[in-house]
This record gives sequence, C-alpha cells and structure tokens, in this order.
Amino acid sequence: KGWKIRLRKSKIYLKDSSGLRTVFELAKKKKKIEQLEKEIQRTDFWQHPKGKLLASHRIDKERAIKITQELSELNKEISEFDKLKKELNDLKELSGEIGVEKEIKEFEEKLKQKELQVFLKGKYDKNNAILSIYAGAGGRDAQDWATMLLQMYEKYCLSKGYRIKILDQSFGEGGGPEGRIGTKQVCLEVKGDYAYGFLKKESGVHRLIRISPFSPKSLRHTSFALVEVLPEINKEIEEKVKIRSEDLKLETFRASGPGGQYINRRESAVRITHLPTGIKVGCQTERLQGLNRQRAMKILITKIYQLEEIKRQKELKKIKGDLTSASWGNQIRSYILYPYKMVKDIRTGIETSDVEEILEGNLEKFIQPY
Repeated sequence: KGWKIRLRKSKIYLKDSSGLRTVFELAKKKKKIEQLEKEIQRTDFWQHPKGKLLASHRIDKERAIKITQELSELNKEISEFDKLKKELNDLKELSGEIGVEKEIKEFEEKLKQKELQVFLKGKYDKNNAILSIYAGAGGRDAQDWATMLLQMYEKYCLSKGYRIKILDQSFGEGGGPEGRIGTKQVCLEVKGDYAYGFLKKESGVHRLIRISPFSPKSLRHTSFALVEVLPEINKEIEEKVKIRSEDLKLETFRASGPGGQYINRRESAVRITHLPTGIKVGCQTERLQGLNRQRAMKILITKIYQLEEIKRQKELKKIKGDLTSASWGNQIRSYILYPYKMVKDIRTGIETSDVEEILEGNLEKFIQPY
C-alpha cells in the first residue's frame, strides 16, 4: 500500500500513502457527502414551487442553502484531491524521463498548499478578506511605507490567484522615491478561497528602518504602519447586527486620486461614521453612490460585529489580534534596509536578508511557519 518515486538526478521524493488520505480526512468527507446527498434527496427538502415552505417539515430555506453549499464545497475538495492523485500517477509514468524535476516541484508546491488548508479550520478562514493599512508614526516616511506595504500585499494576493479591489484610499504627500504617492490609509477587498485564513496573521504593526528618501541629510528613519485583516461575513451574520440610522453620519464627496485630483465629477464616494463607536469606513471604487454606500455599510457591519464579539465572547483577539497602535513596541515584523538588510518576524523568529523578495510579495516563508 503506497509507493515512492525517486528521481536519480534530482533526489526528489514523492509518496502516495494512506497518510495523505488521513491528513486530508478523505474518508470522513466522503461519508459526509453521502449523508448530505441523502438529505437533499428527501421529497420535502426544497420549498414549495409557489414559494411557500411545506408545513409537513421544519427545514427552512436558509438551512437548505447551507446544506447545498456544504455539499458543493466537499465535492470541490474531493475533486481537487482526485486531480492531485491523477497528476501523481502521471508523474509516476514520467519518473524515468529527463526534465521531470520541474513538474515534480510544481506538484509538491500544490500539495503544500492543500496541506496548509488543513490547518485553516477557523470559523472564518475560508472567507474573503478585508485588508486595511494605516500609516502610523513617521509622517511622510510612514505614508510612503504604507504604499510599499500595499504594493507588497497586492503582489502576494495576485500570486495566490486572489482577486483584489481597492475600496477606499486616502493619499498623502508625493515626492517619494520613484515618484510614489504616500498613503494615509487604504482598504482592500481580497476575494478567493481561504483569503482570510492566509492573511489573518498579517494583522499588526509593521516597522521599517531605512535611510529616509525625504531627509536632505540622508538620516536613518523608523516608520510604522498598522495592518488590519477582517473576514468578510455572510448575510446571516449581517442580519444579526442592528444599526440605527440615527447612529450613522453619512458624507458624500467626489472620489479623488493621487495628488488630490478628482477622478469623478459626481459625489459618488461615501464615508460613513458610526457615532457610538467612532468607527469610520469609506468606499469610492464604484461609479454609483448607492453601490459605494452598500459596500461601506458591509465593512462597517463587519467591524461592529467584531466589537460585539469581544463583548459577548471575547473572540476579537482570535479574529484580528489585540487592538494596537501603529507605534514603537507593538510591531509583529521588522523590515530593515539600513545599516544592513533583514526582515524578521517577531512572533516566529523567522528572518531573511532578501528584503527585496519580501517586498515583491513573496510572503510564504513568513505565513507558512506561522
């Protein structure tokens, strides 16, 4: 039971054993699929054609949707594993041929990604994510650092195959290195499987040490930026969050671009302030004001829900970490460009001297160990 391929030149090993099936819980998932399929096949599972639920059973529409979604996700996981198994069998046939090392490495990387998902069992790990970056102490240097972090996360998300969209961004002063425009704060929507699971531990303060490009005397400067990662919540949770209209302050303005120039003649951009908590959210990515308001409200509901969680269950710390300020002493990772080059994660102790690689979005060496 099980076999191993050894490539003579590359010394790369592959194993297909019952161990993998145990790790991915295939037997358990297949059994769950059988149970859900039996449930769906019940004659009274779906609602009446006229839109009214049958009185003979207690299965409501929401529960039916949850069951079908769970079944779809399980079938998708089994299908993905079957594809991996087929690739493995194909590699077995090619094991004696020259040039197969590349295919082996690509397969191993796919297997690592699937193994990582085994650890992402949190309540929100499969969800899309809302990633926000706030420039902290450090003035223009901090705003430039926030822009650098934005570019880093954009590249990382694209490398993972995630779809990204900037929902709101307020710009700082220009004149930075390579013509970069500073960022005071930015809110990024990240869509894709396990987006929140992979990004959630990026929450915290990120510190940069370098020779300031804004210093006439080329002095060393320390900058801070706060990264916040929240999960996108579903409609069921949204409905639980009650927000009174009188508690909201709605502001509209014209969407602006770098340098402060307006990019829309109409006041389509929206900013909403929740007066009891002081939480502010904005959205300017859509052309229509109504759509921006909907997106902003969704983010606001997410943030308020997190605050309610800490009051009821103290789960906020599990979801996005402690509430911290973007200043000295609260950093989770340091990026040093001078007097030497190093990026070090304070929590895991993982470090690398290849700063450029990290800023290009190659974050797996920090995310995977955590």
